[in-house]
Amino acid sequence: MTLSRPMWRLLLGAVGVFVVVMALLPHPPSIPIEGDKYQHMLAFLTLTVLSVAAYPETPLIRIGERLSFLGAMIEVVQSIPALHRTCDIMDWAADTAVIIFVLAAVALYRRRSSAI
Repeated sequence: MTLSRPMWRLLLGAVGVFVVVMALLPHPPSIPIEGDKYQHMLAFLTLTVLSVAAYPETPLIRIGERLSFLGAMIEVVQSIPALHRTCDIMDWAADTAVIIFVLAAVALYRRRSSAI
């Protein structure tokens, strides 16, 4: 089963909203993945894969730039004292690292697929 572009975009939007809400809740529910960095990396790995599927014609650098900016903005908003969250630049670094990794893998896959 192949999803259409609008379906990928709808899925990306839903996951994006979920990620932002979970990141900004003062007391988010516990999930089975231990470690804040792993949670960040899983969220941004998922967002990156969905972004590439939803917008295959968009340059990968633009996808990476926008997702990294989203990660940075989440950290800025988490610095609001009323949220009882912690702003950590290393969370943003983890987000950006996994975005770069996924986009590099996609670029390599695309390059090899076009060579065949």
